Amino acid sequence: MRRFSADYLTDTRRGMWADRSALAPLALDSRTRVLDVGCGTGELTRVLREESDAEVVALDADPDLLRAADADARALGDATRLPFRDDAFDLVVCQALLINLPEPRAALAEFARVSADLVACVEPDNAEVVVESSVAAEAPLAKRARDTYIAGVETDVTLGSSAAALLREVGLSDVESRRYEHERTVRPPYDAPALDAAKAKAAGTRIEEQAPTLRRGGLSRTGVDELKSEWKAMGRAVVDAMAAGEYERRAVVPFYVVAGRVASADESGGESADEADGDDPRESGGDADAGETDTERDAVDVPES
Repeated sequence: MRRFSADYLTDTRRGMWADRSALAPLALDSRTRVLDVGCGTGELTRVLREESDAEVVALDADPDLLRAADADARALGDATRLPFRDDAFDLVVCQALLINLPEPRAALAEFARVSADLVACVEPDNAEVVVESSVAAEAPLAKRARDTYIAGVETDVTLGSSAAALLREVGLSDVESRRYEHERTVRPPYDAPALDAAKAKAAGTRIEEQAPTLRRGGLSRTGVDELKSEWKAMGRAVVDAMAAGEYERRAVVPFYVVAGRVASADESGGESADEADGDDPRESGGDADAGETDTERDAVDVPES
């Protein structure tokens, strides 16, 4: 599983759910117990708590990230081996998690096991990202770097648009998918994250960090060096434009909110966990104040995770 820093997750999720209409399929106002898998620093967890009276449990594999999540309870755990009994929740959901897992179906099967009703995911398709910039070199350079990154990354960072098929493959029914566009803009006056991002471009930081993936995507070592040189030149142009108060950038990352229903006990011929025992849904496998992973990353201004 790919992992990311708290600062990175907070920055890339800023303003993500200003419009929450795409979350309608989750029927949050009717939920009683919700699990946010791979919660990271808890950006989606916060939305779930604001939109529902349900008990919201946050789970992540990274204890440092998990501590930042504001939830009714927190648990340290693996998305493919959830530390909960069957049917413990009526909604299990993740955001930008599946694109960072080598076996997303295994995670979805676990979601279905611990959910008595609905399974949902919010996943981007990084192949559909659009970048517009007042610096002419930025958009084509970002697309070139992003396409190379997607070709080299070891998980499917484009699966958002095909997530509905994955939910059906693990046996979920009544699958519904909605596209939600997360728009991130930079314009004057510039805040600290925007200024830091410009400095990182001028230093070629992201290209250097993602060099192994870019090489797997088809670039030679020389090719990576050349891309980094172009990236740094573009970054210096961005810094200069910001100094003049003339830089503007718009990036649109398409996310797909996909939800499917778990077969009921009558439909599956089985007995629910609530009928089988009266245990608390949170087993001792997770610490009520520990954590797991959210996931998202820009290759060089994109892949979201």
